[in-house]
Amino acid sequence: MATALGFSAVLMWSLLALLTARSGVIPPFQMNAMTFALGTLVGVVALGVRGVSWRVFRQPASVWALGIVGLFGYHALYFAALRNAPAAEASLIAYLWPLLIVLGSAMLPGERLRWYHLVGALLGLSGAGLIIASRGAMAFSPQHVTGYGLAALCAVFWSSYSLLSRRASAVPSDIVTGFCAATALLSLLAHLAFETTVWPADGSQWLAVVALGLLPVGAAFYVWDIGMKRGDIQLLGAASYAAPLLSTLILIVAGEAALSGPIVAAALLITAGAVLAALPLFRKLATRRA
Repeated sequence: MATALGFSAVLMWSLLALLTARSGVIPPFQMNAMTFALGTLVGVVALGVRGVSWRVFRQPASVWALGIVGLFGYHALYFAALRNAPAAEASLIAYLWPLLIVLGSAMLPGERLRWYHLVGALLGLSGAGLIIASRGAMAFSPQHVTGYGLAALCAVFWSSYSLLSRRASAVPSDIVTGFCAATALLSLLAHLAFETTVWPADGSQWLAVVALGLLPVGAAFYVWDIGMKRGDIQLLGAASYAAPLLSTLILIVAGEAALSGPIVAAALLITAGAVLAALPLFRKLATRRA
């Protein structure tokens, strides 16, 4: 169940590109502040409905540092990477985080890295690379080394946040509400310092912003936390490469992109990678049926 919830975050993140495209030209940190504020609201409502005490926020400073650095740090680094390197190259480097989760899981208590986890993650990375390359030619250049470095830090930050969440499995996932609130506040401060405010132009753009805040920049972080703490972390890491594929397919259905050979090839690679990483799960199912 926890693994399925974790994967639902990947499904929600696949909506990110379409909803962002439909939200207008809102500056990145302003968008972060708006959507993470809505993400905070998701957590507050969940706390109220379930009658969870506000004492859940009484956590060690290390827990707060992990969440704030993970959520705000990742997004700040990603925006900085896109400003210092072409989007295609920066996105591919940043999308090393699923592979880093699979590799890093070997250091977690009770986990063992098997060859099929590694090969599955590498197949997924290859598929993601094909998708990103299909959006525009990639040409790594020394002049963009700063942007590449920032993108690599993105991958390190998110994979580290995810892996360390496993070590903090005793901390309720409700704490993500506080992480979202802190990220919204820090993003607002960054927006006021570096950007000019631009509001959505019409109702459809406002609707896209609300959907972003409720799903990929809201509920997704809560269920991802559950998946990282109690699910199959290696399977989730490899399966996360489905996000760029699903995102592209959604853009195709919405008329924002066209189907092409590289996308079909990427679909096959990512599917093969996910199936390979899920070998233990298939073996368990086969044993139960037997």
